[in-house]
Amino acid sequence: MSRHDDRLRVGLLDASHGDTHTRRNFRRELDAELVEFDVTEGDRPTGFEFDAVVITGSRASVYWDEAWIDPLVDYVAAAHDRGLPVLGVCYGHQVLAAALGGRVESMGEYEIGYREVTRVADDDLLAGVPERFTAFTTHSDAVTELPSEAELLAENDYGVHAFRVGDSWGVQFHPEYDRETATDLTKRKDLDDDRIRSVLDGITAENYDAACRTKRLFDNFTDYARRVRSEATA
Repeated sequence: MSRHDDRLRVGLLDASHGDTHTRRNFRRELDAELVEFDVTEGDRPTGFEFDAVVITGSRASVYWDEAWIDPLVDYVAAAHDRGLPVLGVCYGHQVLAAALGGRVESMGEYEIGYREVTRVADDDLLAGVPERFTAFTTHSDAVTELPSEAELLAENDYGVHAFRVGDSWGVQFHPEYDRETATDLTKRKDLDDDRIRSVLDGITAENYDAACRTKRLFDNFTDYARRVRSEATA
């Protein structure tokens, strides 16, 4: 079997500081061979021999002065410039925005829990996702200025939740989360007890089932990456 008959080869840039849920969730959702890098430890790809790149969430902020962050942003910018399909999730969404000339800032508050998001444009990544959809969110930073060439794809009252630039996408919400992840991450947050209890009360089977409709974007992304690979080798 030739290389191009194989599964997609996707570089997973794991910015989660070793969170036990992250790699499990992305391994489950992405139909691809994942080549995994712990970027918080300075482990980054040395090249671009992938069919696509995915950047995970993180407890970090993209504007922090930490040695691993700027090289990650630079790598993502270079992957985009080479035409690799890129998907950034939560922190990865913010990294992508910064890499392409956007702005990320603290919101001064948390968006957390199952929330409603509105799709405002038709797009390959969100094809089949309802116009108003449920997604689990957990972030205190936001993309406050999109890259100049970006198209806004989804938003809610906390701001930008999805955008596209060429073959690259960012989503602020967490389509990869399962209920175990949502529960564990919520309990770790430095928020008042009433807020934590309210979020935990919302992690129901009904909300999770609704949020699972956004998981379709992973198949949409890998399908798109296969088309890009096929066109490149035609």
